Amino acid sequence: MKLFSSYPLGDIELNNRLVMAPMTRCRALGNTANPLMGKYYRQRANAGLIITEGTSPSPNGLGYARIPGLFNQEQVKAWQQVTDAVHKAGGKIFIQLMHTGRVSHKINLPEGATVLAPSAVPFSGDMWTDEKGLLPCSEPRAMTAEEIKTTIGEYVQSAKLAIEAGFDGVELHSANGYLANQFLDPATNQRQDDYGGSMKKRNRFVLEIAQAVAQEIGATKTGIRISPHGSFNDMSDYPELTEQYGLLATGLGALQLAYLHLVDHSALGQAKPLAATTEKVRNNFRSAGGGAIILSGGYEKHRAEVDLQSGAADLIAFGRPFISNPDLAERMDQDAELTVPDDSSFYLAGEEGYTDYPILAGN
Repeated sequence: MKLFSSYPLGDIELNNRLVMAPMTRCRALGNTANPLMGKYYRQRANAGLIITEGTSPSPNGLGYARIPGLFNQEQVKAWQQVTDAVHKAGGKIFIQLMHTGRVSHKINLPEGATVLAPSAVPFSGDMWTDEKGLLPCSEPRAMTAEEIKTTIGEYVQSAKLAIEAGFDGVELHSANGYLANQFLDPATNQRQDDYGGSMKKRNRFVLEIAQAVAQEIGATKTGIRISPHGSFNDMSDYPELTEQYGLLATGLGALQLAYLHLVDHSALGQAKPLAATTEKVRNNFRSAGGGAIILSGGYEKHRAEVDLQSGAADLIAFGRPFISNPDLAERMDQDAELTVPDDSSFYLAGEEGYTDYPILAGN
């Protein structure tokens, strides 16, 4: 099967075409990676590629409780434990850089950090804080032009630190309603300057980050994740979305990025992305010179193989199945039964529901 064949991604060779999707797990006490996280990712090194949980490139982007950062040397050393463990197990690993933007509460941020967003448009949802439980998200402050430049620089520096920490590359999170996605959406980007007011200007922040990161660490080590038509974290659907994302994909492809990761959240109850949009995005990215297409969203073995054989995707990302099946690639290869994940333990602080799922005998 194509799913279990090797694949050349940029400068590295993947053992198979299963990708472990990025999933927030909230085990990074003090916003720093730790040995427990190293064990978790090592257990799942059977994936062709691991993409880590969202990791903030800035103190301002640590909106959730217990999510990791990568913006200082202490965090570099902590992440080296993880990359070393994965590489020793024969795996490949990218880090996902995620700035939460307005999806945040100030209690979760370190001292001196600020809840920032393209515009001062509050998020309607709540945020868990370990100190006071569930609270309404903090109201963001609109970023100044200088803060936009600073934030782009933070992404670049974080990507540089990621390579120092031993990662094979980085994924820029421009999906699911976080900061980069907030710049793309006219509901959350109400600016009338160089970063808002038109499709081209709303795309600018994402393209400038991708270009700057690719220049710093190499395009073959840089991927990006987008979620057109996704409504997670109050993202909107709007008439020009297909055209805008088509333009974005062309710009990203021209940078010759290693991959474009397309998310479909319909398996979680959201609307199915328009086929016209996803097709346009894939075609524009590829025709402009971009690399692989990763598709993500409720996949099982058969549908993954169909999309690989048709050419719709080069790689397939699996999320929840990797939580409860550390040896997912082997289980799928052997058509073994999959363990069902325990949703109640997704965001706890310890080993429960994290590193204690069973593996098949002999794996």
